[in-house]
Amino acid sequence: MTSYDLTGRTALVTGGAQGLGAGMAEAIAAAGAAVAVADIDADTGRQTVDALRSKGAKAEFVLLDVRDDAAWEAAVSSTIDALGGLDIVVNNAGIEVTDLLIDLDPSAASNMLEINVLGTALGIKHAFRAMRPGGAAGSGGAVINIASVAATIAFPGIALYSASKSGIDRLTRVAAAESGKLGYGVRVNCIYPGLTPTAMGNKLAVETAALGLFESPEAAAGAVAGLTPLGRLGQVDDMADAVVFLASDASKFITGAGLPVDGGMGM
Repeated sequence: MTSYDLTGRTALVTGGAQGLGAGMAEAIAAAGAAVAVADIDADTGRQTVDALRSKGAKAEFVLLDVRDDAAWEAAVSSTIDALGGLDIVVNNAGIEVTDLLIDLDPSAASNMLEINVLGTALGIKHAFRAMRPGGAAGSGGAVINIASVAATIAFPGIALYSASKSGIDRLTRVAAAESGKLGYGVRVNCIYPGLTPTAMGNKLAVETAALGLFESPEAAAGAVAGLTPLGRLGQVDDMADAVVFLASDASKFITGAGLPVDGGMGM
């Protein structure tokens, strides 16, 4: 029977300083992997690494602006040097901008698309370069991209965010096809998290209420729960467990897939 054991592997998690990323880093470490917490927020990132180390994990902080190609190259190199390899990349870094299409702010939208879509694409690029035969790590691995239930439903106020997460879905599938065709030995999958009460999730509830789409943030969260067959919001460990599964040998014949972790909301 195949297990979710990640002992002996090394992972890099973007946006790993807090929220879903920190939860994913913790779960991957708990499964036995060494973890590089990659983030633009150095102070919070180092605190997250300290917390992981206090639980016995092997962890390092890596400064990374996911929009920057050179920063990606340096982050991957630092991870391999510090932790001895690279087997798992979790492209989790992202932001969410709430506005109605009639009030679209092009500057804010462009920044979000750069972080969410370009940042993920660069993560795939540098994972492939490191993990493929002849790369600095060179033993294959797994890439897990973090999309959103917003890629599968029409929820008002987040049109460009939804578009960015739909883009991550397509990136995942094309990347999986390229990896297979070219013999990289890297599986590429994504998950679609449901609304989770992290700082980003809470911000969405507040901002959609401010736009007049819901009576209050609590009503916004309640509406999402009401659309979810399992009847609740997601939790960080729900998403983290799915990432560990896709990183492990339990999913060794799965690539190019999108796994809904949304309580059924997007079905």
